Amino acid sequence: MKSDERGIKPKRGKGKRVMTVVGVTLAVLVVCMLIGASLHATYFSNRMNRIEPYGQMVDVYDGRMHVYRMGSGEETIVLLPGMGIGLPSADFGPLMRRLSEKYTVVTIEYFGVGFSDQTQRARTTENYVDEIRTALNGAGVEAPYVLMPHSISSVYSEYYASMYPDEVQAIISLDGTSTAYIGADMPGFVRSLLGIAKFQQAIGFTSVLAQLVTNRGKLLAAGYTEQEVSDLLYYAGFSMNNNTLDQIAGSSHYIRDANELPYPANVPYYKVISRKTYETRNNQITITPQEYQEQHLARIGDHARHEILDGTHFIYLNNVDRIAGITDEFLSERHY
Repeated sequence: MKSDERGIKPKRGKGKRVMTVVGVTLAVLVVCMLIGASLHATYFSNRMNRIEPYGQMVDVYDGRMHVYRMGSGEETIVLLPGMGIGLPSADFGPLMRRLSEKYTVVTIEYFGVGFSDQTQRARTTENYVDEIRTALNGAGVEAPYVLMPHSISSVYSEYYASMYPDEVQAIISLDGTSTAYIGADMPGFVRSLLGIAKFQQAIGFTSVLAQLVTNRGKLLAAGYTEQEVSDLLYYAGFSMNNNTLDQIAGSSHYIRDANELPYPANVPYYKVISRKTYETRNNQITITPQEYQEQHLARIGDHARHEILDGTHFIYLNNVDRIAGITDEFLSERHY
């Protein structure tokens, strides 16, 4: 290599080494994605498809929805899942077993979730409520129901109670989304980024990650069975589809729909709030977490009650006994 006028050789070798490192890194990433995609489409998919539905598959419009029932008590509690849960019928397992000691307990899996099919129907508040009612009726589960929703399902539950108060005995919300605070609609560019979740799923990233980061021992100690833990892990890698992504994108619309209807004063309401939700600031919300909860309870009315329990947003993971206790106490008061 020739030197320049000052006798310094050009540093071309360093540039080549950098390009080589970049090229090798990209090649490794491509190979990993190909392996992950192959595992996702074969091993993980085959294992997931071997899992049989826990409960009953019910015809609902253009597909079938999974309705899982446990217990035989006089009063019926309907568990409704939050967003992003791959297999709610397993996720609610410990809570279902505890509540089924006294009540009939039913878990509904929405279209695109768990064992349920996907649907071409729009993901609107009205349709979610209509599908819940149709699935319960098709499974032979008679109203009135005690709705026990988690997260966004609290919004659907309030809409349900407002539209069909005679069918709702009470609502016991598990860290439910507030219908008093209406945030901005999801920006178009953010909505377009949701597709990345499907890409991560397609290359097996979520399937592998679920197997690596899940603390099986902790879940077993919380009351899950070996089968539930295994099934949850396999379904975690297949939770993103058009229905679930549409649900995520439509959150503000659901809240607005429920907010436009007054909550019925004759439907008792109890909100279980996680301490982490109550004390942790959410940068997407312009008010304090305490104000967020207070405004929600005020919207429901003076009869709304609440309790703050230690734990994360998934409050039912470590509070099964207390939730069961709240349920017994609340329903025994016979407000209705």
